[in-house]
Amino acid sequence: MTYAKIISVGSYTPKSILTNYDLERIVETSDEWITERSGIKERRIASKDETSSIMGYKATLKALKRANLEPKDIEFIICATNTPDMPFPATGCLIASLLNIKVPCFDLEAGCPGIIYALEMARGLIESKIYNTILVVSSETLSRYMDWTDRTTCVLFGDGASAFILSRSNEPGIISSYLGGDGSLGDLLKFPSCGSKEPASIYTLKSKSHGVRMQGREVFRYAVSYMADACLKVLEKSKLSSDDIDWLIPHQANIRIIDATAEKLNVPKERVYINIHKYGNTSVASIGIAIDELLDSGLLKRGQNVLIVSFGAGFTWGAMIFKY
Repeated sequence: MTYAKIISVGSYTPKSILTNYDLERIVETSDEWITERSGIKERRIASKDETSSIMGYKATLKALKRANLEPKDIEFIICATNTPDMPFPATGCLIASLLNIKVPCFDLEAGCPGIIYALEMARGLIESKIYNTILVVSSETLSRYMDWTDRTTCVLFGDGASAFILSRSNEPGIISSYLGGDGSLGDLLKFPSCGSKEPASIYTLKSKSHGVRMQGREVFRYAVSYMADACLKVLEKSKLSSDDIDWLIPHQANIRIIDATAEKLNVPKERVYINIHKYGNTSVASIGIAIDELLDSGLLKRGQNVLIVSFGAGFTWGAMIFKY
């Protein structure tokens, strides 16, 4: 069989750290309140010179180095992002330019699960034998999309990027995936302005619609339900059980969502990777950042089964099992 195998992962996070104590001076909140409700202690904030394309480029360089590859080995680029450098050109094209390669490239926007959607797109292109090696980048500068007067959202998000390199292989790689979506729930988590419906204007500035808006309780309820369901469906498709999973790597959005998902799957805590306390919610980048940390620590080894799962704006959700 032909498989799409993840041969390398890299990540990049900005140096600037914004702690909960820093936020106490910006908005009415406290370290205790943020930690109890989200599990977040600090998050990274991009410098004025760092954009989604630049962070994605830096994550790519690490992935290329780990795989002992050159930019010229990349044949296709998919960039999953909800915070592109600009409406067009695509951030994926900007990354290709930074890599000094001329390849097909495009952006994919599907909320936080965009990375799983993008990996599934890359898998199809590889398994159909159209391409051999594909770069999937996930990068977010969410700090520039925050309303820093809204304590319910600005404390949750951070900036960062990750990069996956997939290649055609005869060895097992991506085993199975499951994607879901329900657009009727879109109003529960959105960035209401700066699109064609409500272009940026003096009115949108005055109304403070330049910021993420979220109905937290409802998002939490759906996230727990759909993430667990996606995991169960992808396990069934793969003919595996939770006992066969070496690592569960959930989207790092909220520690309570992570704990509830692991509990529903009956996966012990020692097999669930969590780093939300360090980075907050970096949206599409969070899963790749976690995998890169696992690789750096030596905990993730070749041949292990990894289950990734995510839920986000749209609503969209998805899960994937791959053998690293």
